[in-house]
Amino acid sequence: MLLFDAGNTRCKWAWVENGNWLREGVLLNSDTQSWHNQKETFAQLAAPEKILVSNVAGTAIEHGLRELCSVWSLQLDMVVAQSEQCDVYNAYEQPAQLGSDRWAALIAAWNRTHQACLIVNCGTATTVDALSDRGEFLGGLILPGIELMQRSLVNNTAQLGQEIGAPRNFPRNTPDAIVSGVIRATTGAIQYQYNLLSSQSSVKCIVSGGAGNALLPHLTMEVEQVDNLVLHGLQVIGQG
Repeated sequence: MLLFDAGNTRCKWAWVENGNWLREGVLLNSDTQSWHNQKETFAQLAAPEKILVSNVAGTAIEHGLRELCSVWSLQLDMVVAQSEQCDVYNAYEQPAQLGSDRWAALIAAWNRTHQACLIVNCGTATTVDALSDRGEFLGGLILPGIELMQRSLVNNTAQLGQEIGAPRNFPRNTPDAIVSGVIRATTGAIQYQYNLLSSQSSVKCIVSGGAGNALLPHLTMEVEQVDNLVLHGLQVIGQG
């Protein structure tokens, strides 16, 4: 299988055979040369049996993915959230409107834990999704990612400046105040959802995504960090 997790900033991929990741990589959405180079690399490989895609980056990236994989005569399977799949049940009011990345991450988390779990995915946006001990997606939050929050403040406030600060308990300069506020806002949302879910049952917390490292020192619950959670979910779907 060839798996793609296309997000708003970059596209991760993995080549999987017999459950093993033989190759993987990352393509920046804006780097057209790297996409061209990757197509030439794929052209040297025999076609996979299937290609699964989670794409939340829009039609231009979908077209780019189809062009990237045009070296084989094979259709792309564009993953869409279902009412039920791989023993995960979707309680979203309109199940198909749940992002494919969130859906794949939920499936990966359930396959990994088989218990109530809070799934935090930290990218351009941060998502905080709750999974019950019966494998039911209860609902979740979407908030701006750490970098997006900081950039929004800097770009839309005249006197804040570009200097990067550090998290402090009681910041005494503006850059530190920005970073600390962003981290507190994000960890506060995570902690609140964790407390809601843990009032019902024993809960695990899984954090994935490139911005997760900035949050981990500030979370009070026990956390498991899992790289490429969406790709792992696509792998479970493809094997199902």
